[in-house]
Amino acid sequence: MKPVLSSTLFAALSVSLLITAPAAAQNNNVDKRVDRLEQEMRAVQRKVFPGGSSRFFEPEIRPDADTPTTPSTTTTAVSDLIARVDTLERSLANLTGQVEQNDFRIRQIEDKMAATVPPVSTNPGALSTTPSGGSVTEDTGSASPDPERVSGVASIVMPDSGDAGEDAYIYGYRLWEAKYYPEAQTQLKKAAADHPKHRRASFAKNLLGRAYLDDGKPALASVALYENYQELPRGERAPDSLYFLSTALVQLDKKADACRVLSELQEVYPSAATGRLSARVARGKAAADCS
Repeated sequence: MKPVLSSTLFAALSVSLLITAPAAAQNNNVDKRVDRLEQEMRAVQRKVFPGGSSRFFEPEIRPDADTPTTPSTTTTAVSDLIARVDTLERSLANLTGQVEQNDFRIRQIEDKMAATVPPVSTNPGALSTTPSGGSVTEDTGSASPDPERVSGVASIVMPDSGDAGEDAYIYGYRLWEAKYYPEAQTQLKKAAADHPKHRRASFAKNLLGRAYLDDGKPALASVALYENYQELPRGERAPDSLYFLSTALVQLDKKADACRVLSELQEVYPSAATGRLSARVARGKAAADCS
């Protein structure tokens, strides 16, 4: 069984980044223009300075002695080219100065931010294990945690059945059931990462997507659910992930994509679609206005 769902269904999740061209690329463009001007200058000199000149470039091909010259015209042309090169060199120098100034200003801004902004966790849903009981609390960086929440999370203890993969998933499930969604998300990600070959890995990744949905984050939910389907297509919760993926897409106002996902569910997992998930598939099609 191989998933065939197109990745274009997730265009709504893509983030467009406007990337300005670096100053180094502009400098390179100026260098190319200077090289082109130098080639033009050589071509002009070959035509109009058959005897050569110490001021300009050595001629690469010596023309016949009878070739007529027009010194006044050609001197003006070459001087114009030299002036253009001088202008480009000044522009390059100015651009280099601007780059250096911008780098200095950025460093100043970064230094000010480092001095005024308190350090925060790079993972808002990060969990820390307490020494007693094996429970977790949300890492909120320098902010003081809500005592009631800390107490609630601490009251949910990880089971100890001897099956580490099972216990990790069940603990995440209990956190999700108690509506501690950020803590559940972190625990479920950890359970799937620590036990990728366990049968509960499919359950953990699917429930991770549901925890994002319940937390009001349909974009993150769609990514987690799609990854579960793609990475573990034979997992026990792969068909469920397609259903909840359609739900996330409806919330993202991508109803046409949601209908395609439900069609995929029916095609790849016909037994689940007509069996235990039949009611959900019907509700999903109604929510997505599938024809």
